[in-house]
Amino acid sequence: MARGTIDDDELLAVRVAELYYDEDKTQDEIGGLLGISRWKVGRLLQQARADGIVRIEIVHPRARKLGIERELRARFGLTDAVVVPNGGTDAETLGRVAQGAADHLTALRPVPKTLGVSWGRTLTAVADRLPDGWARGVTVVQMNGGVSVNRRPGGAASLAATIAQRASGHVALLPSPAILERLETKQAIERDRTVAGVLEQAAHADAYLFTAGVCDAGSAHVENGYLSVADIDELARRGAVGDVLGRYIDADGNIVDPELDARTVGLDLDRLRAARTSVFVTAGESKHDIARTVVTANLCTMVVTDEATARTLLEEE
Repeated sequence: MARGTIDDDELLAVRVAELYYDEDKTQDEIGGLLGISRWKVGRLLQQARADGIVRIEIVHPRARKLGIERELRARFGLTDAVVVPNGGTDAETLGRVAQGAADHLTALRPVPKTLGVSWGRTLTAVADRLPDGWARGVTVVQMNGGVSVNRRPGGAASLAATIAQRASGHVALLPSPAILERLETKQAIERDRTVAGVLEQAAHADAYLFTAGVCDAGSAHVENGYLSVADIDELARRGAVGDVLGRYIDADGNIVDPELDARTVGLDLDRLRAARTSVFVTAGESKHDIARTVVTANLCTMVVTDEATARTLLEEE
């Protein structure tokens, strides 16, 4: 008898949900059609949602997955998280994440007076989506080298300048490649008064906006002539899952090649770990391993990503 009552209530909840969501009936109309009170209609609608009979999904590309964001904050001790729905393609997903990051940066309080930025395709997409007037008078500082050594049009300076221009601010560029061939050259560059001044500004920035790269042949460091495919293969063999600020790290966040790291121009990762506000932006399946490392190694205080990446981060070890 009890089982029959439960089934009857469940079927009634289904019927109430159909009338309410599919046929746009009011709760009063549903009560009249089914011979039950308006109060019971409301209770059955709540039951339908609680039991998973009805699932409500917001499908706008700028919608956010608030429940997953709460889980990320709780699991990893983040001060904030932004999770957006995946798109139908990798490019669409990147666009949604970049828009989410642009929206988040625009709403960030307090507004940073000095913003340190890294570079790469992801942050270029963020810069392109920032509106004019997203902030006022922000100084944008490049925090790792990005001058291309193969004379490709570099994106590092352009994206930093775009972010600054759209905030009616100033930009401080780091006039150096990301990785030098000789340690002596890197040390000489960092002793240069201009370079040293930019690095000092970056070290004391109010907030950081950065992304991470993968350790494969598609790396921006290969594209820009800093490393060869053979170099990348060797880094992967030694356990590298990707790079942050040009510094290649393993799954635990440790530097995999100290000699290469010594020739890398820019802030070290301890500065990100110590920052009060460091916003990590990442999108796509290829970034899942490095994304997990960045979050678990405490390299960021905030993360902006897509739903699939967020769910991967939340999976049990």
